[in-house]
This record gives sequence, structure tokens and C-alpha cells, in this order.
Amino acid sequence: MQIAKKPLLSIEASAEGKGIVLSPKGPLAPLAAPIIDRINRVFADEKPILFDPDKFRSDKFGSEKFIFSTWIPPAPSLAFDRMLSAQVAALTGRNVPDQFSIAVMRACPNDCIHCSAPTRQGEILESGIVKKSIGEALDMGSYLITFDGGEPMLRKDLPDLVASVNERAVATSFTSGYHLTPELAKALKQAGLYAVRISIDSPMEEEHDRVRGRKGAFQDALSGVKNALDAGLLVDLFMVTSPHNIDHLEEAFSLASQLMVHELSFYEIVAVGRWASHEDEVLTSKDVARLERFHKEKNRSEQGPRVTALPYLLSPQMFGCFAGRRWIHVDGAGVALPCAYMPLGFGNIKEKSLREIWKDMTRYKWFRGRCSCQMRDPEFRAEHSEIIGK
Repeated sequence: MQIAKKPLLSIEASAEGKGIVLSPKGPLAPLAAPIIDRINRVFADEKPILFDPDKFRSDKFGSEKFIFSTWIPPAPSLAFDRMLSAQVAALTGRNVPDQFSIAVMRACPNDCIHCSAPTRQGEILESGIVKKSIGEALDMGSYLITFDGGEPMLRKDLPDLVASVNERAVATSFTSGYHLTPELAKALKQAGLYAVRISIDSPMEEEHDRVRGRKGAFQDALSGVKNALDAGLLVDLFMVTSPHNIDHLEEAFSLASQLMVHELSFYEIVAVGRWASHEDEVLTSKDVARLERFHKEKNRSEQGPRVTALPYLLSPQMFGCFAGRRWIHVDGAGVALPCAYMPLGFGNIKEKSLREIWKDMTRYKWFRGRCSCQMRDPEFRAEHSEIIGK
């Protein structure tokens, strides 16, 4: 069946076993083939969140669609169409900010020892400014809009902000689970939120609370998961991996399975913010390879949630790091950064259009070509040591 269509390119999807295979059609098919092949490599032997081969073959989704991941829009949809267009555009050097994330709240009940944005004071971004920047991101081609913090659930107008994301993109939000009440979860679902990413630092309650700097943080995460699931939201349990929890992948998967979340995502700790002086306490290349093996092993099994190991998927061999190439993050003060973990400002959305910021960002010498996380690059860190160390 056809799941995306542009004047010169359409994408056909066919069911094969437990997954799907994408095929480009049209004049631009030869150009799109490399990125479609890369997507198919990710799809191959991996379980999606929602997929019924019989319904897929009969083209009768009803309210159900093919959902591969909380990081990817459902298919068919306009947002999924735009995602594929963004992949093709990247091949021709016309990158768009696939992902636009914005810190809508500075306040946070936690005091995490590894926080990348430890500033918890100051005015929050005005609703009009947030909505304006979201509109600009959508006009530029973004298909994934993420609300970040601090703790976004503390923002009273969060459902209204979510509702400003139209059908061109999907809206997601990070949260520690704090204040994600049943009422708020329902309001966010009604506003159009696609998924919530609920953070854990350890599958063990005592350790999670220690890292978060607050007793009760683990229980908040569990309550947030339950309330989000009850409201019909997709839930991604999000764990930042470090040398301190890399040996607990199985326990994290067991917890995610018990909670019946849709996805378990692994990121990697970055030596920035409160962790800036811990350059020796980050993942090694062997750790990343371990995450890749875990990603593939769990996704071959029908049991448990989908696993997404972002250090593997954002490696040069796959899609490469998105920072400054396909991602804009706006911090709580309005400063636009290449990603949430790279404190390198390119202007403030209160004073500069997102399009102008993107033009300057994509021209920066470090954001050319496909690479892994540059915050792990000694040369990059040396050149930006004054900024990273702040």
C-alpha cells in the first residue's frame, strides 16, 4: 500500500513476515533509494509498536496505523510523509530540522547529579513565543516536536501548547512522571500528544532516587507511566546510560515489560552541565556496541517492548548525530542550541527567527557530514571548552 506521496516520489509498503519493507517509486526513487535502504535495515527483524499484517495488507487501518516507534510518526500520515521527505532532502544537503525540542519549563522537583540544564530559576518562555517557534519549525519541515524542561508537566498551559502542533508533526514530551496526573494525561491526549518519554536512571528504586536527588522520584515515574497508559498515550521509558547503569539493561527491560510500556529507549550520558567534569565517566565504544547488540536481540523477540538504542541509530554507520544537522533545541531562556546536550548558542528565538538561526547553525564548520556525538570528540570539546565547562 502507499504510505507517502509527493509529486515526484511515493513510498510503497508491503508486509513481509512480522514487519514491512518500504519501496520508493517515481522519478526521485533512485535518489531516495539509499535512505529507504537504511530505513529498511532498521525495520528488518525489529518489532514495531503497532502492526497488524492482515489489516496492513487490506489497507483498513481504521483508528489503528503502523507505528514503528515513538520517535517516528505513524503511517500513513502527513507527518510520516514529511519524515521521509526530510530523509531524502538530507541526501541532497538540504537538511531540515527533523526534530524541534523546546524547554517550556525551568522548574523541576528533582536535583539530578547529571543534569545537563541545572538552571532552575528565571522567567519561563511566553506561550506566544513557544507557539511562534513551533509554527516556524513546522514551516521548515519538522515532523517531531518535543516539549522539554525542567519538568514540562509543571506548565499549566502545556495542553494548549501541545494543541498548537498540527497534523504536520507529532508532539511528544519528556517528563520525570512528576505531576503527570490522570487528569493531565487525559488533557494531553485530548490535545493531541503522541507520546510521553518518562525518564529513569536506574530500574532500582533506591538508586534512581539517589541520582534524582529526591526520595519518591521512582514512584513518580511509575505513577506517570500508569496514568499515561490509562489515558491512551504511547509511553517510552527513557534511560540515559552511563558506566553506572550499563550493567542493568536487562533489569531495565524487565521493568519496562512489567509496566507494559510501548518502548524502552537508551541514550548516552554526555559530559555537560553538572556532568561536565566527568569526561572519563561516559560510554566507551564497547558500551555502544553492547547497546547495539541489546537493541537487536530484544527487537527480534516478540516479548516485551520495542527497544531503541539511540547511540547505535545515531552512529555514522546509520543516521549520524542530528545535532546542528537535523535538530534544534531551545533552552528555557530561548537560546537555540544544536541539541539539548550541546551548550553552543546560535541566537535567541525572542530576537531571531528560527529560519535565520537554522541557516547559521547548518553553516557552522563542525556540522558537516555524518558523525557520532561531537560532545565525545576531544577536538570539539577542546575548541569549545569555555562554553562546555560553564
